[in-house]
Amino acid sequence: MTTITRLAIPEVVLITPPRFADSRGYFSETYKLSALAAAGLDHTFIQDNESLSSVPGTIRGLHFQAPPFAQAKLVRVIAGSVFDVAVDIRKGSPTYGQWVGATLTAEHGEQLLIPHGFAHAFCTLTPDVKVLYKVDGAYSKVSEGGIIWNDPDLAIDWPVTEALVSDKDADLPRLKDIDSPFTYS
Repeated sequence: MTTITRLAIPEVVLITPPRFADSRGYFSETYKLSALAAAGLDHTFIQDNESLSSVPGTIRGLHFQAPPFAQAKLVRVIAGSVFDVAVDIRKGSPTYGQWVGATLTAEHGEQLLIPHGFAHAFCTLTPDVKVLYKVDGAYSKVSEGGIIWNDPDLAIDWPVTEALVSDKDADLPRLKDIDSPFTYS
């Protein structure tokens, strides 16, 4: 049975599908719409994305897509491990500006569901990490947004001393300097 764990910000959910192992390896249903629906998680994913990060300590994010192109994400690791983070950027939310994180590994198959209204990032913990994630909305370049990964107001406890980030991500604003397009309801 799929294990569903709500994190400290309950809209962000850690999902661990069961694995059935034998001498050949294992089998797992990594995505089952009915299991998510039974837990009250109503997302229709339309696209899969994959990334490869070769160097441990690589941080990708914090990214979001503004409405009407907002994207919920279902993130899993298919090689290596990451520390995955979601930051609440919904104006009026009791957890606005707070973050939650979870370690996701290929070995155990954990997944993180990040709903609309959250910025998302991950930090690679091993070399040659492959991340696969489903999204429930189409990408739109004009709707992309982000927050600097090391915003001191967020104080994310990244598990690295030196981070490798893209030039684009290194130039993102702090949360206090954006007008979030999301409202808590």
